[in-house]
Amino acid sequence: MQPVTFAPHAGQSPHLTALPPLSLYIHIPWCLKKCPYCDFNSHEARGEVPESRYVEAVIADLEASVPKVWGRRVHSIFLGGGTPSLFSPRSIDRLLTAARTLLPVEADAEITLEANPGTFEQVKFREFRGAGVNRLSVGIQSFDGARLKAIGRVHDALEAWRAAEIAMATFGNVNLDLMYALPGQNVDGALTDIRAAVAFAPPHISAYHLTVEPNTLFHRYPPPLPDDDAAAAMQEALEEELGAAGYENYETSAFARPGSRSRHNLNYWRFGDYLGVGAGAHSKLSFPDRIVREMRHRQPAAYQQHAHGGDAIQEAHELEPADIAFEFMMNALRLTEGFAPAMFAERTGLALAAVEGPLERAQAAGLLERNAFAIRPTPRGRRFLNDLLGLFLPVPARSSSRSEAKSPRKV
Repeated sequence: MQPVTFAPHAGQSPHLTALPPLSLYIHIPWCLKKCPYCDFNSHEARGEVPESRYVEAVIADLEASVPKVWGRRVHSIFLGGGTPSLFSPRSIDRLLTAARTLLPVEADAEITLEANPGTFEQVKFREFRGAGVNRLSVGIQSFDGARLKAIGRVHDALEAWRAAEIAMATFGNVNLDLMYALPGQNVDGALTDIRAAVAFAPPHISAYHLTVEPNTLFHRYPPPLPDDDAAAAMQEALEEELGAAGYENYETSAFARPGSRSRHNLNYWRFGDYLGVGAGAHSKLSFPDRIVREMRHRQPAAYQQHAHGGDAIQEAHELEPADIAFEFMMNALRLTEGFAPAMFAERTGLALAAVEGPLERAQAAGLLERNAFAIRPTPRGRRFLNDLLGLFLPVPARSSSRSEAKSPRKV
C-alpha cells in the first residue's frame, strides 16, 4: 500500500454541539515486580509504598481538576496501574469516596479495579467490594506455569487458578486478562489457556497479542516469540473457541457475554472523554471549540510533590483537527461494529467529509465497509488493522503488519 498524506479540510476547526460521556481513570503506579514486556507507567515497589500520601495527592489532583469537568456526570471509574490491589481497601474507599464527593458519579457506574493474582486475599477482596468496586479485572495472562515464568510474572499457575476462583466467588462481574503468542507457545497452548478461562464462566475475557514495545526489557533482550503466521493462527483459533462458548468479539482484543461489555473501555473506543488522575495518567477532555490532552507527572515522587502543590499536570496540548480525526479512527475502528456515521461529528466536532478521502481508499482496499447506519472494518480490515488505520494518519503512513494497533490496555 502506497504511503499517503492525510489532513482535514484547510481551516476546519472542531465545533462540538454536545460533550461526550465522561469516565474517571485513577492510576496507581506500583507493582510487585516490573514485567519485562510492560511499557505502562509502573514502578516496582521497593520498601514501603507511601500509600497514604499518594492517596492524598490523587485527591488533591482530583480537586484541582473539577472545574474542567464541572457538572458533567461520570459513568465509569477505572483504578489501573501498576497493581491497584496492592493498596488497602481503606485507601480504595478513600479514593472512591472523594470521587463521589467531588463529581456527580452515576448511581450504577461501572467501577473496575485491576488486580494481580500475586496479591489475592479473599477477605481483602470482599472489602474492595464493600468500598464500592463492582467489577474486577484480573491479570492472569496464562494458566501455564512455564509461560508465566517466560514472561516474568510474579505469580504461578496455582495462584492464577486461585485468583480466578476468588474473583468469580467475590465479584461475579469479572474480566480475565490473557495473553497469547508467548515465548514457546503454540496454538494448542493458547487454546488451553482460553478453555481454562472459559471454565470459570467470567462475563468478560480479554486476549492480547504479546508485542515487544520500546523501553522494555524484552525490547533490549528479545525472547524467542512465535512468528506472525503462528500468532495469527492462535488469534483465529481463540476467536473461534470464544465465539463457540458464547463470547462476542466486540473489539480487537475484547470478548464479552451479552450485556457484559466493558463500559469504561467502550467510552475510550467511542472517543468519549476521560479524566485521568495519578502518576503519569492521561486525560482527554472536550470543550465546545477544542479537545485537550493532558499528562500528569510520571515519577511517583514528582507527581506527589506537584499534586500537593496544585500542579499535577506536566503536559497539556490542544489537538489539531488532523490528530482528532486520526485518534477517533484509531479507537472506533477497533470495534467490530464500527461506529454510526453521525458519531464522528458528535465526538470530533468535525464534518465526516474531513475523512472522505481515507474512507474511500479504505473501502477500495477492502478494509472498510459503510452504509447509512455504520462504518466498520471488514474481516480483512480487522486482520490488517494497522494498514487500515495508516490511511488516516496525518503524516505519511508507516509500514504496518498484521499486529494490532496501540490502544489503552484497560478492560
